[in-house]
Amino acid sequence: MLRDAWFIARNDLLHSLRERETILWVFVMPIMFFYFIGTITSGMGGGGGPVGNEQLGVQVADDAGFLADEVIRRLEAGGFQVVRVKNAEEFAGSPRRLAIPAGFTEDVLAGRKSVVAFSRQNTGPSAEYDRVRVARAVYTVLADLVVSETGAEEPSPETFQRLRDAPRNLRLEVESAGERKEIPTGFEQAIPGTMVMFTLIVLLTSGAVTVISERRLGVLRRLATTPISRGSIILGKWTCRLLLSFVQIGFAMVAGSLLFGMRWGSDLPMVLLVLAGWGGLCASLALLLGSLASTEGQAIAVGVLTGNVLGALGGCWWPIEIAPPWMQSLAICLPSGWAMDAMHRLISFRAGAASALPHVLVLFAAAFITATMAVRRFRFQ
Repeated sequence: MLRDAWFIARNDLLHSLRERETILWVFVMPIMFFYFIGTITSGMGGGGGPVGNEQLGVQVADDAGFLADEVIRRLEAGGFQVVRVKNAEEFAGSPRRLAIPAGFTEDVLAGRKSVVAFSRQNTGPSAEYDRVRVARAVYTVLADLVVSETGAEEPSPETFQRLRDAPRNLRLEVESAGERKEIPTGFEQAIPGTMVMFTLIVLLTSGAVTVISERRLGVLRRLATTPISRGSIILGKWTCRLLLSFVQIGFAMVAGSLLFGMRWGSDLPMVLLVLAGWGGLCASLALLLGSLASTEGQAIAVGVLTGNVLGALGGCWWPIEIAPPWMQSLAICLPSGWAMDAMHRLISFRAGAASALPHVLVLFAAAFITATMAVRRFRFQ
């Protein structure tokens, strides 16, 4: 039985991977969605952008003086990856830009106004956070300058070094008082969300249409006349769709890691288990839809509509954590919501592998129940 099922699954999978539509929607379109959605939402805040998303291009005039170096040092202490740029074109292309004018130190020490200009390409909550960090770097330099002048010292690099080395009478200790959640954005949201949604759409369209086409062309009737049992045929068809989902998920994970710097967290085995359950559920839904729909057009319409609706309501298009409470409650009742909530817990919230165990159990249970329904409704003609 298993040998016959594997024979059917292997040949069906090879046939599917030769189809242009399958190649387009499995290997090409997800990459495009990764790039566009990840790039657009990377300015929403909370991380998830590409590697180097804290880069700050700083243009410093030659005679800006030692206070400019102090500002840069504090920008780096604030988390920026400071890159000094000389070329105007390179400066304009930086995601974040800071211009320190000529005569900066001289003007500040003389009490004259000097403007430090900060700008960035994207807007949103993270832009305000960047402005706060830049302002803090500038104002702490001014504060130390006031302290040095109060102590009747001539401001100099050595003066600022002594201030840094001086013992602090007041210390601030910060520790977590509970679980912290940084809402995933950028590629950290786009890659798992697109992967979950596209796996569902591809399986509900291509996976279901193939069953309908084989029934209409008489392929299933001819299979029924062979010594292969009905159980082997159904198991082979289901396994083919499961393998197709694994191909899409595996390619999306590798491409996301290599092209967009996606990090899958420390609980990768549990992430893979969640995705295995999701792939099994999608394969079962595809086989069930292929048995219920009468024509290829019906299967495509239902598949595309269902995939997009579940994707939108389940948190594949945007992080469901930013949606109203009623939408968050609805998402956790949907299969796509189970998968995305588990992915966020494991990848973004670092909640541990045990936090996703209920999601895995529900996904595998749903896959089994749906597969049982598909077996009962499967027909050869």
